[in-house]
Amino acid sequence: MEQNFDYINHYKIDAEEFDYFESKYGATLHDERRVHEFVFSQVNKNIDSILDVGCGSAWISSKYVPLNKKVYSLDISKKNIARALESCRSTKHNGIVADSFYLPFKKNSFDLVVACEIIEHVVSPDDFIKALYKTVKPGGRLILSTPYKEILRYYLCINCNKKTPVNAHIHSFDENIIKKIMYNCRINNYKQILFGNKILIFIRTYIILKYFPFLLWKIVDQITNVFFNYPTHLLLVINKEK
Repeated sequence: MEQNFDYINHYKIDAEEFDYFESKYGATLHDERRVHEFVFSQVNKNIDSILDVGCGSAWISSKYVPLNKKVYSLDISKKNIARALESCRSTKHNGIVADSFYLPFKKNSFDLVVACEIIEHVVSPDDFIKALYKTVKPGGRLILSTPYKEILRYYLCINCNKKTPVNAHIHSFDENIIKKIMYNCRINNYKQILFGNKILIFIRTYIILKYFPFLLWKIVDQITNVFFNYPTHLLLVINKEK
């Protein structure tokens, strides 16, 4: 997979072809819910401003705008931003169409920056984190989530006859890769959280676990990972020192 592909036009077309607001069901819905809950669990209560990078279905604004927080939903696609603003109408909710590598904000602008399931898509993870980290206020936090140790799969494109990654995932991450990125970005204050046991997903336990509140589900997930160490998600929490 070439790393210098035209990602801007790719994701504009992607927004036209796929609906990020469509209803989810079954294991997919349960998995997405737990990712969101894990992100929420790492958000400080005293924040005021949030930047949601690659805002998807605008779940960040749906959660925090009702709590009187200022949320900036950012995406490279005008269509996605229009849908995001329509789904959560408020003077506290702002839509921004921009490239995440060239953010139209000053340094130290936000208490919290979130990029959920985005970093595996970007051409340069190091530059992506650097760009986001600059916009975080001192004492603020940057939260990212991504698949853990994902086996990247490819199809042969019938149009260009080149290998094309499934779901446009061009990077896979584990603890050592994240550690190297943090070193390159000169970031020391961070933690990695692994969750979402693959065994629980495979045997369809979501049928029962979907009724568990987050904290109880988290305990079940952690215990399962002790005996069967197959987490599917990595949460990266970066604190910007004052």
